[in-house]
Amino acid sequence: MSAATDLLEPLRRGEARALGRAISWMENGHPGARDLMASLWPHLGRAAVVGITGSPGAGKSTLTDQLARTLRAQGQRVGILAVDPTSPFSGGAILGDRIRMGRCAADPGIFIRSMATRGALGGLARATQDAIDLLDAAGYDTVLVETVGVGQDEVDVVSCVQTCVVVLVPGMGDEIQAIKAGIMEVADLFVINKADRDGADQVEREIESMKSLAHPRDWDPPVLRTVAQRGEGIVGLIDQLREHGVWLRAHGGLARKARERARLRFDSLLAEAASRRAREKAGPERVEAALQGIADRLVDPYTAVDDILDRP
Repeated sequence: MSAATDLLEPLRRGEARALGRAISWMENGHPGARDLMASLWPHLGRAAVVGITGSPGAGKSTLTDQLARTLRAQGQRVGILAVDPTSPFSGGAILGDRIRMGRCAADPGIFIRSMATRGALGGLARATQDAIDLLDAAGYDTVLVETVGVGQDEVDVVSCVQTCVVVLVPGMGDEIQAIKAGIMEVADLFVINKADRDGADQVEREIESMKSLAHPRDWDPPVLRTVAQRGEGIVGLIDQLREHGVWLRAHGGLARKARERARLRFDSLLAEAASRRAREKAGPERVEAALQGIADRLVDPYTAVDDILDRP
């Protein structure tokens, strides 16, 4: 399949091979990627998109696995995008999440893709947003986006999803980490995973205390408890995800989220295109000369960039 028209129909039919190839096109900048997305764009917006973030060790992958399996049992098709740390050597995704989700990987109604961050702001590769749309186009009912971890940059995940779930765990100082990262501002649901451990009550008290200090919001993020390893609390979490979706539709939240995502995506693509065109216009010799000038302290980086952009 070399043309967008060859890939369009099998993708719309939900064929896994076509979906995998289309995501690879987006990741690798295939010439047909833009035409494919342009053809699909008017037909998107049906899938529910859920972001799952939290500190390493919080059990995000196990929770995602249990969510996917339970949604499948309820008759849904589920896409999982596991946004992994980028290998500094290969630039590819580390496939640990796919291994941990092995129990649902064989289900034809569940599609799992590991995505490399490749240094993208917020831990989400640019291609991850394209992958969300491709899963939507392929007929998946729910898309679960598991992010690298929790941090200040991770806050951008809220612009790519409809519901943001922050996963905390007792005994790891996650409540303090969440406060520092500003996650209180973006969480739509809090999940205390491994809630059978000592300290779950303390984590919940910390969250409720910080919620009372945060800026008032129309939606009050509930605090749920799960033990993902045993599947406990998963049905209740799904019920809350649906309740948040109902609230979004009733209060114009979906349109607001779509606008936020559009801004993030537009800004990212604009910066990427502007950088590429500026480099092409300047030529590799001028770019290398600018880099060397910065390294030799002959010119500061701001002036060097202005020179590349301003000179004909």
